[in-house]
Amino acid sequence: MATKKPGYRVLVTDYVWPSTQPEREVLASIGAEIVEAPDPSTGTLASLAADVDAIMVCFAQVTGEVVRAARKCIVISRYGVGVDNIDVDTATREGIAVTYVPDYCVDEVSDHVMSLLLTWNRQVGFYDRVAKEGRWKGVSSPVPLTRLRGSTLGVIGLGRIGRAVAKKAGAFGLEILANDPYLSPAAALDGVRLVDLPELLAQSDYVTVHTPLNDKTLGLVGAPELSQMKPSAFIINCARGSILDEAALYVALRDRKIAGAGLDVMEQAAPPAGHPLFQLDNVLVTPHVAFLSRQSVHELEVRTAQATVDVLQGRMPQFLVNPAVLPQARIQLS
Repeated sequence: MATKKPGYRVLVTDYVWPSTQPEREVLASIGAEIVEAPDPSTGTLASLAADVDAIMVCFAQVTGEVVRAARKCIVISRYGVGVDNIDVDTATREGIAVTYVPDYCVDEVSDHVMSLLLTWNRQVGFYDRVAKEGRWKGVSSPVPLTRLRGSTLGVIGLGRIGRAVAKKAGAFGLEILANDPYLSPAAALDGVRLVDLPELLAQSDYVTVHTPLNDKTLGLVGAPELSQMKPSAFIINCARGSILDEAALYVALRDRKIAGAGLDVMEQAAPPAGHPLFQLDNVLVTPHVAFLSRQSVHELEVRTAQATVDVLQGRMPQFLVNPAVLPQARIQLS
């Protein structure tokens, strides 16, 4: 049974679900209380971080300034898969463990990728509009309908989500290519052929992006890469917005150098209604909801809180982002 230490304080920087009740129930097992930030600005977070034992963060930026202000903090727990909004290097130098939940929404994101792919392939958005206008005969979509079976899907990044997409797409009869510099051919899935990025782009009818955002993947798909794609190709991004060069994507779509795009993430977290890409009729957009379901959110809340509890109690969390912190961690983990 976990020992209680009254006085644990956990800063929740931000969240996009109705309440933090699931987190509170988990944290109550060690007598911890939640402090909810009134806004996610750096100044506010730095001020609140000075007197907490842990930080739980969704989309807010936990900058070096915030990390350095967190003089008592033992752990920063990310609600989610990526940690590009946390200054992990500074946290490591300061002796703060960083955790995340990289496997919580694999089903939801891979389903969302397939929904964008199928919506485009069957031109569901176009036919929905014309049917509601009373146009039921003699209507052809601007993009010709093609049989999905036998088409080629290129998966950039063959991690958990990329692999799930490959399996689901394979069930629809698509041929699967993948590019992942960290995998050997022997490590690929059955039915998936590993190729270099230029070959993947040139041969794929659909391309889906599933890499983390880091220095190597920032702008990974830009004008040169888009120019290698088929004019009939459709690109999907449910990973991180900045992996695609939006300015180059806009030009490629406007000039019909590629057929279309499906985006759940963009360079800005919440781009304005007048964004240039939103003016194009060959773009499908959803507001960063690929991860979302009642089950995935509840799982995320509980597991993020549990990782926080584990570190506060000196236990190794399931997923530690920065193992280099262990020799100088503010608490010994075992």
